[in-house]
Amino acid sequence: MGIGIVTLKKGAGRAVKAGGPWIYDNEAESIVGNISDGDMVLVRDFDGYPLGRGFINRRSRLLVRMMTRDKDQEVDGAFLRARVKDAWEYRKRVMDDTESCRVIFGEADFLPGIVVDKFSDVLVVQSLALGIDRFKVLIVDALKELMEEDGIRIRGVYERSDAKVREQEGMERAKGFLGEPFETKVEITENDVRYLVDVAEGQKTGFFLDQKYNRRAIQRLCPGARVLDCFTHTGSFALNAGLAGAAQVLGVDVSGSGVELARENAALNGLSDRVGFACADVFELLPKLEREGEKFDLVILDPPAFTKSRNSVKNAVKGYREINLRAMKLIKDGGFLATCSCSHFMDYELFTKTIGQAARNVHKRLRQVEYRTQAPDHPILWDAGESYYLKFYIFQVCEER
Repeated sequence: MGIGIVTLKKGAGRAVKAGGPWIYDNEAESIVGNISDGDMVLVRDFDGYPLGRGFINRRSRLLVRMMTRDKDQEVDGAFLRARVKDAWEYRKRVMDDTESCRVIFGEADFLPGIVVDKFSDVLVVQSLALGIDRFKVLIVDALKELMEEDGIRIRGVYERSDAKVREQEGMERAKGFLGEPFETKVEITENDVRYLVDVAEGQKTGFFLDQKYNRRAIQRLCPGARVLDCFTHTGSFALNAGLAGAAQVLGVDVSGSGVELARENAALNGLSDRVGFACADVFELLPKLEREGEKFDLVILDPPAFTKSRNSVKNAVKGYREINLRAMKLIKDGGFLATCSCSHFMDYELFTKTIGQAARNVHKRLRQVEYRTQAPDHPILWDAGESYYLKFYIFQVCEER
């Protein structure tokens, strides 16, 4: 059976030639062959030089997602199992434990369009690309087999392919069990903190594993401290602060269901007396706390992505500047700010500049304690810039002197 051929325009494909994972829809000169969207195609440069193979989807702006640079490589079960094995072996090497971690991170694991998270003995899969969607069961089964070889039994798999981006691929959103049903509130332990993770109804796959070591990093600042955790989700930073010995912690989130689960998590860790939660809009709460004269030793800002496209970056800058400015006003002289952005489009330079502007606007001096990114189970693949998305700073905030 022949394979379709995508030939690039002259001068096109610079990103993919530099190691990038995608061919964009405006880079193709021609598409030849009796192929359906989701099929494997051979990508060639304008002069016929083969660049590798990938999945095509003419309904997507990402026309081809590259799977291999080998023009003769068959993308079959053996190929996919080898990629999955590489991903699992990598996590065993770079993480201090794999009890809960991201096992497959799409393009950064050379499996474009699919994410798999492990929460204790449950896997959660998110498939966002047409070509890889055909192989999601095979990929998950390979992962379960590899884990069983290491003595890890997976009791259930849940699919959270309910992101809106699937519609841009011409796919319907999908959500539900892949296999036998199970209790979807799963207990995990991370940094000695216990959590209930709702894999069916929680945000994205249920829990943000990428902040694991950043949560640990704030612990040393917390003994005896008064802490404000903004955009707390299900309480992860707040609980790390409480377990590390904070005197008082307030976690805030606009999601009622998130706050409810955060309270359950506080009770699970015996922290309900020192770690409390409120359902509120952070943008409204911070000015209110300022008017009331409240002060904190540590303020944590872990907002959702304020921008998911280049078109909305300008408004996102205003949002990041506003919350950082307000947070700095609430920090005692010599206290600390932990602040982050999880938006790829809010890049390192822009995020850094925005925090600096906020500090100057309120006449604060920042001493950088450290800069961090996502945990290594979310690897940053050079030449695939979208894999570098999380920026995390810890600052000491001082009055101008």
